[in-house]
Amino acid sequence: MKDKLFIDTDIILDIALTRQPHFYSSACIFSLMESKSVVGYTSSLIVSNIYYIIRKLDSHKTAINYISKMRLFINILSVDDEIISLALDSNFKNFEDAIHYYCAYNNNMDYLITRNVKDYAKAHMKVHTPVEYLKLKNITDSLDTGG
Repeated sequence: MKDKLFIDTDIILDIALTRQPHFYSSACIFSLMESKSVVGYTSSLIVSNIYYIIRKLDSHKTAINYISKMRLFINILSVDDEIISLALDSNFKNFEDAIHYYCAYNNNMDYLITRNVKDYAKAHMKVHTPVEYLKLKNITDSLDTGG
């Protein structure tokens, strides 16, 4: 069975904005999704955040084009009332992180992929950086350490 990966905002932005030194490991995660070696997911909230950030740094057209291409290999999960309720009642310090976590958890993701692992210290699921996930799966051993 293929791993189901919930992809956090920072990983998507690493690719969209070619952010170093994280670009390579995040690109490896995207390559796994594109090749259908894993199944990628993110939330509708993250898509909205990605649009906002790319539009602000570049343009509406660039943001829309990026999201359109991204949707070819990443599934979008809804953020509904139940997710918001769980996030509100959680003891996460960051409300947005709580939304991402419960979106991933309630949709039975195998892993939450983020560069901010410490933000998910209270998680009851596997949370890894791209580097950690790739090493865990023995995909490559020549990754950046930007984790």
